[in-house]
Amino acid sequence: MPRYLFLMFACVWLSACAVHEHRPATTAAESVPEYEIQHVGPVRYTPDDWPEALSADVYLPAAEGRFPAVLVVHGGGWSGGERSNMKGNAQALARAGFVAVNISYRLAPASQFPDQLNDLQQAMRWIHRNAEQYKIDTARIGGFGYSAGAHLVALLGVTHADSVLDEPYGGAQTRLNAVACGGTPADLAAFGKSGRLLRQFMGGTKQQMPERYAAASPITHVSADSPPFFLYHGQWDTLVPISQSENFAARLQSAGVHAELLRLRFRGHIGAYFIDGTAIEKSIDFLQRELALPDASQSPRAGSET
Repeated sequence: MPRYLFLMFACVWLSACAVHEHRPATTAAESVPEYEIQHVGPVRYTPDDWPEALSADVYLPAAEGRFPAVLVVHGGGWSGGERSNMKGNAQALARAGFVAVNISYRLAPASQFPDQLNDLQQAMRWIHRNAEQYKIDTARIGGFGYSAGAHLVALLGVTHADSVLDEPYGGAQTRLNAVACGGTPADLAAFGKSGRLLRQFMGGTKQQMPERYAAASPITHVSADSPPFFLYHGQWDTLVPISQSENFAARLQSAGVHAELLRLRFRGHIGAYFIDGTAIEKSIDFLQRELALPDASQSPRAGSET
């Protein structure tokens, strides 16, 4: 069998190998159109006095109106990766009717927790300041990330007014209304040992700084005020075990927060990123439901990126 046919078959087969738990009976309106999109960037989103100048690429529908936004955050073990890794996902979000703000953030070991979270908080403030220019409805902002990016966007999502993480850069403008993330490290203290990536990010081991590890774990900050979550995870993931998402979903649900979990069979951590099956489509479906996209009356022009 030619290689391209084999890969096509594998992708189709793997897309069917998923279990979606706690999915609502209703889905996003099928009438939501595909938008032609435009790209703006890179644009600096951090203040002039920030320790590092950080940029974002903005992908937005080429249509009139106000749109929900999604903060897009790349993975890479907190010490690598770049925002270009999420370009395809950001474009897919824009075609679905979101303003996708795909950001860079400071990397370990030069920068450690909570620097990266503070970068995301600054990105959210930038979104609010520039909402008019980029046609953003600031009452409808979601987050999307994978791996380390999922950890950061999940942590931003569960940070609330009474959280130690809300100072000094948090506040009402940094709140997310929905979060979709894959391969999420949700409980850093639950890893068997603090590997190199965790030590670089945290500045030490969990034995040396248990309170710091707890503070950096999204599962610690779950409350009834947390936004709804869509989680997807490879069942063969040995780098970030699926129990991380299972326990996080259970904690959210016990707090009365809507949480869905999509289990991707026969995939590990890297496989779930490169062969995500329908995970991205379902993530966008979830964000469309939770952020209440406008109907098709805006009549966008179908097409591709300009």
